[in-house]
Amino acid sequence: MQTDSLFRPFSLKSLNTRNRIVMAPMTRSFSPQGVPTDTVASYYARRAQGEVGLILSEGTVIDRVSSSNDPNVPHFYGVEALAGWQKVIDQVHAAGGKMGPQLWHMGVMDNHRSGWVPSQPFEGPSGMGRPGFVNGKAMTDGDIAATIAAFGRAAADARRLGFDTLELHGAHGYLIDQFFWEETNKRSDIFGGKTLPERSLFATEVIKEVRRQVGEDFVVILRLSQFKPSAYDNKLAKTPREMEAWLNPLADAGVDIFHCSQRRFWEPEFESSDLNFAGWAKKLTGKATITVGSVGLTGEFMAAFRGESSSPSSLNELVRRLDRGDFDLVAVGRPLLADPSWPRKIREERVSELKGFSVEALGELVLD
Repeated sequence: MQTDSLFRPFSLKSLNTRNRIVMAPMTRSFSPQGVPTDTVASYYARRAQGEVGLILSEGTVIDRVSSSNDPNVPHFYGVEALAGWQKVIDQVHAAGGKMGPQLWHMGVMDNHRSGWVPSQPFEGPSGMGRPGFVNGKAMTDGDIAATIAAFGRAAADARRLGFDTLELHGAHGYLIDQFFWEETNKRSDIFGGKTLPERSLFATEVIKEVRRQVGEDFVVILRLSQFKPSAYDNKLAKTPREMEAWLNPLADAGVDIFHCSQRRFWEPEFESSDLNFAGWAKKLTGKATITVGSVGLTGEFMAAFRGESSSPSSLNELVRRLDRGDFDLVAVGRPLLADPSWPRKIREERVSELKGFSVEALGELVLD
């Protein structure tokens, strides 16, 4: 495999990475009562030692009582949790890495399989987590204002703790995405609307507040997806023109990098071109983009939950598109869950040492 392009440095504002490889955010649920442990810090530091260019943390929730449906998902608020994140970023930096937290509010969710539920109802634009599934309340104007402020506080804490960037989770059917989607946003006020740009007001207000808190030189990433876990064939933007009308206001509000999630990075977003989601986002906005979706392994992430294993796969098509300038960075998920040294092995052409992935890797924080 010709992978030299993956190992070119990347620079944007104050973010400087040694290569183009990004560790994708992946929920791990190893932070009891929301506090990252020393093992969590070691887990991320090992990926930095393995030469990941930029680590994006698992989703870490903002200061809203019902922002999470899982008691072991980390918080990004409170003295203990922030102290835990301080250990994480200090160890990552000591290992030569760069890192940003993924700031998250889940929105209206299913109850956790353990039976744990937050002390207040889940909240979202209309109380729905997906079409026909009501398991929360519609947010009031006060709820929306408080949530925007909570995103801003978390962003300010990310900069204060020394993180190199941050990502807002606006994909995969969580809160920001619930506002985007016409099937879950049935509001009749200014945060609703018949068009995708109208339903993007909540996201733009979050981005503006985050930008206000971190300043102009701090890189803000926004993760987006067209698909939903309950609707894999969904398209928020059905044409390039609709995508342009969606993304440009988000860029104007303060997004520096769009992290474009799709299930398979090689699939074209629209029939008129072989560009994928990240390729179109870069073309339409002029902003840097991250591609993600089944990079480096056969199969896809959701198949792992059905017990399907994956094997290492070629990176040639990925590199071809990177060389063509379709996107700037490449997010890698499952290979880095199973193997902290995946980037180094790729760089050193130790292909025979690459590991596959099985569902068992989800049950531990792999350190070796």
